[in-house]
Amino acid sequence: MNKPCVFFDRDGIVNESPGPGYVEKWDDFHLQPGFVAALQTTAAKGYSSVVITNQQGVAKGLYSEEELAAIHGNMRAQLRTHGVDVLDVFHCPHYAVDECECRKPKPGMIFQASKKHDLELSGSWMIGDSEKDVEAGQNAGCKTIRICPLDEKTKAEFHVEHIDEVAAILEKELVACV
Repeated sequence: MNKPCVFFDRDGIVNESPGPGYVEKWDDFHLQPGFVAALQTTAAKGYSSVVITNQQGVAKGLYSEEELAAIHGNMRAQLRTHGVDVLDVFHCPHYAVDECECRKPKPGMIFQASKKHDLELSGSWMIGDSEKDVEAGQNAGCKTIRICPLDEKTKAEFHVEHIDEVAAILEKELVACV
């Protein structure tokens, strides 16, 4: 297969950011229409899509691996009602201080997804709302889009204020691989 992928951070990109807290249950998860539009564009261009998310709430005992899997299962079911889905979801359940290889800004989850699904990273993208997302994507050889206030500095190739702006960038920048 060896096709490119668009990797998406979860909280703040796929769903509305919970702020300083965590999405601990499905009722706290609110899918963003701009993400659905970006996913539709990604699929139309022939790219795979994977969610890459740090979830140290698991390490803190705020929710279990099973509860997290249920949230992601519900997310994928909701996406399918819009005619789209993601290829996979990878999460890092570790504390930030654990210095594991999977926690962003390290690119471990991107490398895991690439190996598992035979993804080609040089034509891939990482989309997130923090500089950790940008660093993880760039460390894996991906182009990047950061969603945050325009007055914040970033090393991302593209910088927009809202997820609603991402589909237009992808429509213009992704080279169709259908």
